[in-house]
Amino acid sequence: MNTLFLEQLNGFLDEPDAIAALANTSALINETYDRLNWAGFYLVRGNELVLGPFQGKTACTHIPFDKGVCGACWREKRTQRVDDVLSFPGHIACDSASRSELCVPVIIDGACIAEIDLDSPEPARFDDGITETMEKAALAIAAAWTARNWHI
Repeated sequence: MNTLFLEQLNGFLDEPDAIAALANTSALINETYDRLNWAGFYLVRGNELVLGPFQGKTACTHIPFDKGVCGACWREKRTQRVDDVLSFPGHIACDSASRSELCVPVIIDGACIAEIDLDSPEPARFDDGITETMEKAALAIAAAWTARNWHI
């Protein structure tokens, strides 16, 4: 677990504007972890996930709940760590260079309201330490979202 990352994150989550906080959070992830080609957020909007603040290559703008790693994260309300996205049924290739993905739900009152999504061109890029750190980040984001009454 990366405690320095979490300390820096908490500083960004003091921001009253959700977009600004999530934008800086995606930049922090991208600067902290190497071998990523995408780090950012998908936000729940109606019946789909919609692109939020991110760092990296262009991305899918809309993801249905029944598609891809992000859709599985939303449906199951649990972290999805995929070592080889080419073997994941229904994987959405927003970037054909991506080979592994980590998607972590941000949950408030039992509902997934957003997701942290990381992609890497390297197979099996995401280990237990990154996974644990992103899960703690998701909890901190959910707490900030509630405390600051963020609306996006």
